Amino acid sequence: MTGLTIILLLVVLATAVATGARHWRLPAPSLLVVAGLGVGLLPWVPDVHVAPEVISVLVLPPLLYASAEEMSGRELRAVWRPVTVLVFGLVLASAAAVGMVASVLTPLTAQAAFVLGAVLASTDPVAVTALGRRLSLPPRVQAMVQAESLFNDATSLVLFKVAVGTAVAAGAVSLPSAAGQFAVLGGGGALVGVAVAGVVMLIRRRTEDPVLETVIALVTPYAAYVLAEDVHTSGVTAVVVAGVILGSTGHRLTTAPIRLQVHAVYETVVFLLESIVFALIGLQLPTLVRQLATDERGWPLWVPAVAFTVLAIRLLWVFPLSALMQYRRGAGKEQGTAFRDRVSWRVPAVLSWAGTRGVMPLAAALSIPLVTHSGAPLPHRALILTLTTGTVALTLVVQGFTLAPVVRRSGIALEPEHTAREETRARHHLVRAALAELEQFEELEAVPETVLKEARRHLEARLRQADDDSDSGTEGPAVRLDDAYREVRRSLIAVETAELQQLYEANKISNSTRRRLQRALDLEEAGLGD
Repeated sequence: MTGLTIILLLVVLATAVATGARHWRLPAPSLLVVAGLGVGLLPWVPDVHVAPEVISVLVLPPLLYASAEEMSGRELRAVWRPVTVLVFGLVLASAAAVGMVASVLTPLTAQAAFVLGAVLASTDPVAVTALGRRLSLPPRVQAMVQAESLFNDATSLVLFKVAVGTAVAAGAVSLPSAAGQFAVLGGGGALVGVAVAGVVMLIRRRTEDPVLETVIALVTPYAAYVLAEDVHTSGVTAVVVAGVILGSTGHRLTTAPIRLQVHAVYETVVFLLESIVFALIGLQLPTLVRQLATDERGWPLWVPAVAFTVLAIRLLWVFPLSALMQYRRGAGKEQGTAFRDRVSWRVPAVLSWAGTRGVMPLAAALSIPLVTHSGAPLPHRALILTLTTGTVALTLVVQGFTLAPVVRRSGIALEPEHTAREETRARHHLVRAALAELEQFEELEAVPETVLKEARRHLEARLRQADDDSDSGTEGPAVRLDDAYREVRRSLIAVETAELQQLYEANKISNSTRRRLQRALDLEEAGLGD
């Protein structure tokens, strides 16, 4: 069986399982890991070896970029304080705890255990975003989970580089050197991301070619990642920063038809890559196990111990942090009973249980060098890869399948009626803004009266559809679309787009509602034709 055949079969398997997960409303990452593990255990399946470049360069950038595009700047600003504590404090605590547990339970040396701790220190944005799409979390909670997973990679990457350098050179850790590496990696990566986003915005403002726009969208994450890595900064941070910037400004850079085409292409790419990479996590675990030495056969006990350590440290960190934040918000009010009434386990429980590991730890573990500076094989590299992959698979399966019940039990999930009411109110605002603009057209008498009547009839129909909780509200009256009518409709859609952005900036609607309504407006504009 050739490598190309394996890849094609993996694509078919991953696509089929991911499609089934959507149909059965199951977490696709968790189901894909189980499917990959099941296939990997079959006796006739050849060993699967994944090159580090496949994950870190080919797969990771577009998935990170897609996750970052869903994060709005407004919601990021609202949660930056707790996210900063998680990005620095929790990552360091997790790396230290995993390193200590691994050095006690496994044959790993202290340096190798530190490498494992650094690899598993951060949550994974790809897994978190993929799992979070199924859940109706409040915007603030969703923003905290996603922002932490996006920005803790710079911290864990610095730890990983320091740990690998220590293991390879058998040297000591220098705190000033580690701090300097973090400043270069994180700060330099952010600057590269800003620069790439600026160049992309300049290009996209000057083109209306759908093919070129799609190519630019696909190339952007790779450009940010490769450029950042070439100047020895964090490619992950560069992709995340570029994605957040372009995701917040994308609706102003191109036309509606182009946005729809780019979205469709990117959605397909992300679906395929996510499906393949999560299946690959389960598929390669049996291969790694077969490479273990005799003294490393205790991995079935060590993997749950490491996974439990990761979760326990997260619980012990998130719950006190949440209590402290709730206490500070309650400052100035009555203490004692009032504070006890405010402290809630619901949000910290969801935040803790959502901290799954995924593609990022896998990519980091695969990049561990094969030999030390002396040329000798790096001790226990296969065990580090096995423990990493096993922990990733275990967290994706256990936390992935149980995250939805935890969210439901917590009671913090938004009810469908809440989202529907928010969208209905927003649609009323948009239509009223368009009607006000239409009245100005009528006063100027610059447009034929029949065209204005048809446009008003269309807007009034949308108002009725909003009151009836219609799904789209984009269908217009059955009229002949002459040039004058198209021009009026495009002008009204532009007014509605501006009103939608004002509602979002005024914090009256969530980012998800803004994105859904913007897509509805794009579909309406694209339906007008040329």
